[in-house]
This record gives sequence, C-alpha cells and structure tokens, in this order.
Amino acid sequence: RKFFVGGNWKCNGTRDSITQICAEFAKGPSVADADVEVVIGVPFVHVDHARAALRKDWQLAVQNCWIGKGGAFTGEISAEMIKDSGIPWVILGHSERRHLPELKESDETVAVKVAYALSQGLKVMACIGELLAEREAGKTQEVNERQLKAIAAKLKEDDWKNVVIAYEPVWAIGTGKVATPDQAQEVHEQVRAWVAANVSAEVAANVRILYGGSVTAGNCKEIGGKPDVDGFLVGGASLKPEFLQIVDAYKSA
Repeated sequence: RKFFVGGNWKCNGTRDSITQICAEFAKGPSVADADVEVVIGVPFVHVDHARAALRKDWQLAVQNCWIGKGGAFTGEISAEMIKDSGIPWVILGHSERRHLPELKESDETVAVKVAYALSQGLKVMACIGELLAEREAGKTQEVNERQLKAIAAKLKEDDWKNVVIAYEPVWAIGTGKVATPDQAQEVHEQVRAWVAANVSAEVAANVRILYGGSVTAGNCKEIGGKPDVDGFLVGGASLKPEFLQIVDAYKSA
C-alpha cells in the first residue's frame, strides 16, 4: 500500500501565511516518483491561491462538501463544484464535523456525503474515531465499526479504491496526547479486520488506513512503521515546516 500523508489546515490561514508555508514546503525533495502520496486539505476560499503556491508533486483536498447536488443550499459547496474546480480529494466525517455542537453530523450524513462524493469522481478521506469517554468505556472498536458500517452500507466494493480511512482518536486531536504506536496499530488492525469481514478481503488488503491524532515529526516514524498504519492525517503540524519530516516518514514504513 502506497504511504499517504494528508494535511488538514482546518479553518486557518491567510494568503500571506499560505504563501510562506508553501515556500517552506518547496524546500523538501520531490516525491513525484516516491512511494508516498501527499494531499493538503485547504479552506474553500483559499483553494486557488494554495494551488498556485503549492508544490506540484502534492495534491489538494477540500475539507467538506454538501450531501448531494447543488441548488438552493446557501453556503454549501457541492461535489460537482469541487470536481469542476479540479480538486481531486475531499475530507469527510472529520471528528470536528461530527462532534462540534454547531455541526453535529450524524453517521448517516457522513455516509451519504462519502457515497455522493465518490459518485461524482472525487476521492475521499473518510474519518472515524472515538471520544475519550468512549475509549475509557472500552467502546473504541464499537464506535469505529458503527461509523464504518454506515459508510460501507452505501458503497459498492469498487468504490473503495478511491477511499482512504483516517482513524482519529478524538481525545488525541490538538491535545498533545497521542495513542502509542502499539495502540494505533491495535485499532488499525481491528479496522482492517472489520473491512475484511464486512466488505472483502481484497479491499481490506488494499485500503489505506491513516492515523490522525497529534502526529508530529517526533513520533511519525515509529507510528508509521507499524504494519497496518499506512500514513497520517495531520492537523496543526501540517501548517509548519516540520510537515516535511512527517512526509519523510514513508521511508521508515
């Protein structure tokens, strides 16, 4: 499985700051022929500026889309618009979309979005993961499987070639807490086993499962070296020059 490093800028950035960080990113060696795929999730309003500034061997994603076709849905962005803009990837089901009280996207909403985006030719980073209270209650696997089940119910087996799964322990996002490499591997192994049992062995063998919880230059090599960890979805560190070191972790995979 080709290593995958996603960056999620979330609701951050100005034209100047994007110009500056993209200049830093340009200092890293080319990955055009390397065994790694790098995709940066940018705010909608900065897509064209980021595309012009970002190195060409990395790709762009947006961080959300509407559940279906465009129309009278003020403020929303449809998958067709994203595709028309030449953006190949979209991040869906991020824990902040699922859990922020102002948003509260359900498993069903996320699943509908994933299926529709795929139907329009986009590739999807589909996020799953448990809250701290759920982990402490021993419900990590139950939560992940519930979220995966909703998505899998709406996909054909062939759709999975355009999906990467991002496992985000919500308690480790932006908190500085990180799942240990062994904890990450345990959950990734469980996710892959669920896909094998409920989608197919072939999809399970090929689907990339990313770890997304306070990944840094300091911990990326050890986590990325685990057999079922196929890369990362990186938040805060994707806005810093150290992101280049995280991309470089593919060499230790």
